[in-house]
Formats: sequence, structure tokens, C-alpha cells
Amino acid sequence: VQLQASGGGLVQAGGSLRLSCVVSGLTFRNYVMGWFRQAPGEQRELVARITSGGSTNYADSVKGRCTISRDNAKNTVYLQMNSLKPEDTAVYYCAAGSTLGLLTRWDNNYRGQGTLVTVSS
Repeated sequence: VQLQASGGGLVQAGGSLRLSCVVSGLTFRNYVMGWFRQAPGEQRELVARITSGGSTNYADSVKGRCTISRDNAKNTVYLQMNSLKPEDTAVYYCAAGSTLGLLTRWDNNYRGQGTLVTVSS
């Protein structure tokens, strides 16, 4: 199983980024997908998730500013991030789980190498 995340970078506060994650090695349409982030010295956080049926959920910290979506034909999950803040600076990881429970457990999900998002003030 491989998850290849991309789209991170340096952006000014108030700007936008779209993260992408291409998945191979599993039946993508059957999996719950999510984006975690981890900043230095901070706890890991599941910021957004999307079920196989397209239902979404967001952490309070990004609600209203981020949108998760998936394209099952392309085996890709996206995270559109708007109105970025310096506190959004972190490494973002896409992850897959065959169930929601497995997605949320770090040691049980599939995930990629992460992409760094840096938001300058």
C-alpha cells in the first residue's frame, strides 16, 4: 500500500493550499480517508475525514476553512485549505482505514510520508 501526498509548501497567512494524496495497493473506494497533521511539540490531530460514502467530518480547528474530498476514479483524496493561519503549520499526512476506527488509530492505519505546510505571519 502506498499513499503519496503532495501540495504542501510555504504560504502567507490568509492564503490557500490544496493537498493531494494518491493511493495505490488497496481498493480505494472502500476505505475511509483522512488527513492528520502534526506540528513540532504538538499532539497529532485528525483534521478531516471522509467515508467511502462521502460523509465528512472536521476538527474544530479547521472547520469552515478546510474541505476534504475524494475522487474514486483517480484514487485520490484532497484537502483544500483556505484562510490559512500560522498555527496550521505542520506536517500533513494522508491516511486510510478500512473502518473509521482503524483510520483514527495511528498504529493501525495506512499513511504516507507527509507533506509540510508552513504558514508565515
